[in-house]
Amino acid sequence: MTGLSRYTPYAKLTYMELTTGENDKGRRLDKILRKALPDHPLALIHRLLRRRKVLVNGKPAKADDRIDCNVKITILSLKENPSPLQQQLPLRQHLPVRQQLQIIWEGEGLIAINKPSGLAVHGPDSLDTLVGSYLIGKISKSLSFKPGPLHRLDKPSSGIVVFSTSLEGAHIFSLAMRQRKIQKTYLAIVKGIVKKEEIWHDELVRDKARKKTFLTTENNSKDAKHAITKVIPLASKNGFSLIQVEITTGRTHQIRTQAAAHGYPLLGDVKYGGMGNDQRMTSYKSASLRQKTQFYLHAWRLTFLGQLIEAQIPDEFSKKLAELGLAD
Repeated sequence: MTGLSRYTPYAKLTYMELTTGENDKGRRLDKILRKALPDHPLALIHRLLRRRKVLVNGKPAKADDRIDCNVKITILSLKENPSPLQQQLPLRQHLPVRQQLQIIWEGEGLIAINKPSGLAVHGPDSLDTLVGSYLIGKISKSLSFKPGPLHRLDKPSSGIVVFSTSLEGAHIFSLAMRQRKIQKTYLAIVKGIVKKEEIWHDELVRDKARKKTFLTTENNSKDAKHAITKVIPLASKNGFSLIQVEITTGRTHQIRTQAAAHGYPLLGDVKYGGMGNDQRMTSYKSASLRQKTQFYLHAWRLTFLGQLIEAQIPDEFSKKLAELGLAD
């Protein structure tokens, strides 16, 4: 969202001018250039720096120079026009009208969205794209900072996803996550009757090739990560339960993996042995089935530095509760 001043060819030389913003302040020059020129290798950027082809306010600069905001960076001797990050951002304005953001909270440097089930967080035509479109003209221009999601939520899941709108906001939220000062509470519909409150302690291993997480009993596994999940039953009927889930750790597919391993797979989560929405066991081998997968996991509440954020339960979740007799 920073401005590209111009490209000016001269013989075989090309130069490019960029202007830094508030979120670039204090960052190293090479880091800024790496973010601003994602289509160019880091080796090229450092070669230009060594050859004094990068100027800051008209003077040659070094890779480790700390840059202020509102300064002009001039890049000389580019043989082809780079594709700076900011050139791509306006394309986000051309989005399907049917997709609307559900903004539930905005704070200093942060924004919380209620993501609908079926919308990916990353990629083309995703929640990230929608948020980027919404923020055009609303946040400070920057060469090196791009708004983005600060935690994960699977495509079939719904609920709270927090995005950074400034570098400071990203740092504050990420630090709170590392220090486990953020509490996440989910709602889930599972197969089985959960009779009492449970706390699950498990060692999880991620199979990247299969994109699936498993429990392990190998105490010395260097790849294993400890996962802690608290489960509170809210309603049970006809072989299904509505549960409240609180996670202390944030492992990939943590709730899905542990719920299935402890005998309570999420309804619709056929990847982890759950039942399809027609309440029949379904194979996960079909590609078309994977694309249509919908399970019932909603990121309901998030507590962050004393701020409680709550995402409304989606209609399809409420309808399924009523259908199963769990709504009362």
